[in-house]
Amino acid sequence: MKTPIRVAVTGAAGQIGYSLLFRIASGAMFGPDQPVILQLIEAPIEKALKALEGVAMELDDCAFPLLKGVVQTSDPAVGFKDANWCLLVGAKPRGPGMERADLLKDNGTIFIGQGRLIDAVAAADARVAVVGNPANTNCMIAASQAKRLTPDRFTAMVRLDQNRAQTQLAKKAGVDLTTVKDIFIYGNHSPSMFPAFAHATIGGRPATDVITDHAWLQGPFCETVGKRGGAIIAARGLSSAASAANALVDHVRSLVTPGTIHSVAVKSDGRYGFDANVWAGMPVRTTTPGSYEVITGYAMDDFAKSKIAATNKELVDERAFVAEMIK
Repeated sequence: MKTPIRVAVTGAAGQIGYSLLFRIASGAMFGPDQPVILQLIEAPIEKALKALEGVAMELDDCAFPLLKGVVQTSDPAVGFKDANWCLLVGAKPRGPGMERADLLKDNGTIFIGQGRLIDAVAAADARVAVVGNPANTNCMIAASQAKRLTPDRFTAMVRLDQNRAQTQLAKKAGVDLTTVKDIFIYGNHSPSMFPAFAHATIGGRPATDVITDHAWLQGPFCETVGKRGGAIIAARGLSSAASAANALVDHVRSLVTPGTIHSVAVKSDGRYGFDANVWAGMPVRTTTPGSYEVITGYAMDDFAKSKIAATNKELVDERAFVAEMIK
């Protein structure tokens, strides 16, 4: 049997955490032969810690063969200790009347601390995946605090947007979603993100040849994908949880599976017209488990360039809000 890997999860007793942990323990994230130790981190609040205790009891009761231990803690230094993967799910939500700048600064404080701790105590091969919103900028903040771990170790999740886009294209074309390939997300995990439909294929054909309603592609398609989270809140009364957890499973599984091509938010380094210092969604190819290369060969038409310029501006503005915090 392989040596267990340690997986730290913040916000572990929250809605996404509850949908996520059982998938990890079952082998869905790292494979059916990879044992795991879950290191579960919650806020030092009695209600949250009691909920975490209940989650740990349920994990025990599932009798997962791959689950070799569970750590429960409110101390991130304990939770991140020797972790091979740090899944940063928890973040402060935007409250009534709160400006986005205030949310960025509040979460900035959280992710500064987490970035420093992960860099100090996590395993030498540690990888970080950020889900807590605003995910791209929170990831950038955490990475800015690392001295030992390089920026490529820090990724933010845009896989939920990719999954949403894949499904919407399949529904419009009236085909099985497995026939939709190479639909990539560029930019921020926010309504400004751009699902690059011109790169996608459906049944091996260009998506724009299968779906000839280009007004739909440029309008309702992009809007539906970008605002899907808000639509779910309006319908359900709660934010996306199971679909976000599933996307994180996909995000990490793709990053540990060599040859996989998928969408990840990474340090842009100026690719595709993004500011060099923001984390932006773009297509990557996994090279070795946990490592990837950005695919840079996709050409952009004027519509795509305008969408990328808009989402880049949002990312640059978000970085400006927290610039003083991360010097």
